[in-house]
Amino acid sequence: MRSRPNILFIMYDQLRFDYLSCAGHKTLQTPNFDRVAARGVQFSNAYVQSPVCGASRMSTYTGRYVSSHGAGWNKFPIRVGELTMGDHLRKLGMECWLLGKTHMEADAEGMARLGIAPDSIIGVRQSECGFDPWVRDDGLHGNAYGGDYGDNDGPYNRYLKDKGYDTDNPWAVYANGSVEDGKLASGWFIENADKPANIREEDSETPWLTREAISFIEQATAPWCAHVSFIKPHWPYIVPAPYHDMYGPDDVQALIRDEAERANANPVYEAFFTNKIAETFRNDEARTKAIIAYMGLIKQCDDQLGVLLDFLKASGRDQDTVIVLTSDHGDYLGDHWLGEKDLFHDVSAKVPLIIADPSPAADTTRGKQCDALVEQIDLAATFIEMAGGEVPAHQIEGRSLLPFLHGNTPEGWRDYVISEYDYSVLPMRFTLGLDSRQARLFMVFDGRYKMVHSAGGHLPMLFDLKSDPQEFTDLGDDPEHTATRDRLYAMLHDWSLRLSQRVTMSEAAIDKKVGEPQREGILVGVHREDDLGTEFTSRYTGDARQIHFENEADRKRYGGE
Repeated sequence: MRSRPNILFIMYDQLRFDYLSCAGHKTLQTPNFDRVAARGVQFSNAYVQSPVCGASRMSTYTGRYVSSHGAGWNKFPIRVGELTMGDHLRKLGMECWLLGKTHMEADAEGMARLGIAPDSIIGVRQSECGFDPWVRDDGLHGNAYGGDYGDNDGPYNRYLKDKGYDTDNPWAVYANGSVEDGKLASGWFIENADKPANIREEDSETPWLTREAISFIEQATAPWCAHVSFIKPHWPYIVPAPYHDMYGPDDVQALIRDEAERANANPVYEAFFTNKIAETFRNDEARTKAIIAYMGLIKQCDDQLGVLLDFLKASGRDQDTVIVLTSDHGDYLGDHWLGEKDLFHDVSAKVPLIIADPSPAADTTRGKQCDALVEQIDLAATFIEMAGGEVPAHQIEGRSLLPFLHGNTPEGWRDYVISEYDYSVLPMRFTLGLDSRQARLFMVFDGRYKMVHSAGGHLPMLFDLKSDPQEFTDLGDDPEHTATRDRLYAMLHDWSLRLSQRVTMSEAAIDKKVGEPQREGILVGVHREDDLGTEFTSRYTGDARQIHFENEADRKRYGGE
């Protein structure tokens, strides 16, 4: 393998860490995920920097925490000029392409202020989170009274229209809808999750994007990084045949929830488990149907991963391509009395992360599991190092995982991971009576204890994952754990003091500036000329130059001799 490999960076949307056979799911077999795990390293403690699509992805792409880049929710624009992995990799001679979803929202106001044309190369990259778009489709195309969510004329919908799916929004009507008694049975309604999507399986989203990925790789000139970002298994929970009925109720894993969670619940947690989504997932019929479809979507993802892996092998590209498999967050699926994502239980904030490096340097770690505390912002740093660069620590807040892939533990590896959640746009904020600045949560996890701090002034939540791995018992007000909370708050305080915005000056650049004023002739506070070496004083010593005075009055006035 050449010194700089290609990087196939695959992200699935809302894929739980424990819904893979290599992670121990009781019945769901994912042989192609397992195939990559056998060739690489499976990171068992990988956490996203926010349990919601947009904020999580912006952290992954920038290598920075949410409060560093500021895009804390879906469709919160990331400010113009924010550096991303694409910017870093192109500087090192590696192209960086997007296929699928980013959830990126362009800072149109900032671009206009700086005179950046949206259709220029710079403008496109600013609008696509630093990627060059091969095919951008965020995979959600909603229609309602307030307007459309997504682009009904985006690449996937155009593909469907070209295939004869005859409606303005075939994504909703065909790919994510079914038919019952001649009527549309929309995938937006979970009661329809057990029905097959009204689409040929090969035309559904996951196979379509897989073909786009193969088309890209066939023409790509190395070295490249391709971010292949699948929308599935994200809701709507509906999947085409034959995947819609591959699984049944007996395949559904046991609920992870306990009545103790709701007794004397923290007000923040209570606000989330009493919302409409959580209520729906407490309905056994709805939950079972959703999970059966969710498993079918994952199985389809695994099968299409197999198509991609077979292509790489047949073309010989598997010998020079690093494969990265991960997700932007998990899915509660009724666990902890919740639906969707939002909070920080492992089923939401912990994600699968598998990296297979084909280089001989990684031979000793193939098929191994790494339990180190990993943050998804580490991927940007890892890719930079794979591309032959030095990680700019003043800009990238993650750390490279390459040493782990090559059998080494980096010196001074982190003691805790951080995740953040801005829920200022959600109704739960109003349930709690908070203003937008207060509607923020911060998780700190040290590998055993997980604490959640509320900026709204509520008691923290605290879980001991050693004695309580399912996170049922909140120790946030337990007096016996005061020292633990204090220790975790000290970690959170230490993290809050990071130099998150000094992105234009590296440590090396700062070291060069030490003593710079004197080197440049600014001699502040020097008593005598021999207090400094002649390299500093030579321009200010020696024979004087005489000023010429026009008359005796000026000479006396200015003290001339």
